Amino acid sequence: MQLTGLDYYLIGVNIVGFVLFVINTLLYTYTAEGQIDLLLTICSVLGGSLGIVLAILIFDRTLEKGNMMSRVFVICVFVIQLCIFLFFRVGHAEQLTLKFWEFFDRHKVLIIYLVVINFVSCVVYGVDKLAAVEHTWRIRIVTLLGLALAGGSVGALIAMYAFRHKTSVDYFTIGVPLIILAQIVALFYVMNR
Repeated sequence: MQLTGLDYYLIGVNIVGFVLFVINTLLYTYTAEGQIDLLLTICSVLGGSLGIVLAILIFDRTLEKGNMMSRVFVICVFVIQLCIFLFFRVGHAEQLTLKFWEFFDRHKVLIIYLVVINFVSCVVYGVDKLAAVEHTWRIRIVTLLGLALAGGSVGALIAMYAFRHKTSVDYFTIGVPLIILAQIVALFYVMNR
């Protein structure tokens, strides 16, 4: 297999993303200022999300409120870029389709799963809102976002606005719609492969 110019670009931008994440982690550890989050965001959008995800998995798997938005963003961008790469590199169906209902009709187990996970997600967000009002034990942010990533993003979005919960937190107000977008792109790829 011969590498193309695009392959060299993707290898290079992912190495840059990996190195930038390591530098950013060191800057956060040893300085009060000077972080390069904007450069990481740009690098991720330009195709370096795989390198950043690998650096996260190797060097900094901690999840906290301060890094949650960047993690959600990078994961969503990675999923979208992976689907686009596979679409053009591995191939796709001769006839592209947007007939989601036909796809779900052929894959009834998937629609059952999505209904259940969205219902569970909505209920869990509601329980967390109730716990917030009563000042009791809360559900972890990772669990809430994990439910959205696992397919419950629509239920999460509905619950956020129905219960007025997490609507002032960027990794929910921006992150959950971004997760929905990544899931739609992934679904489109799977439908047309």
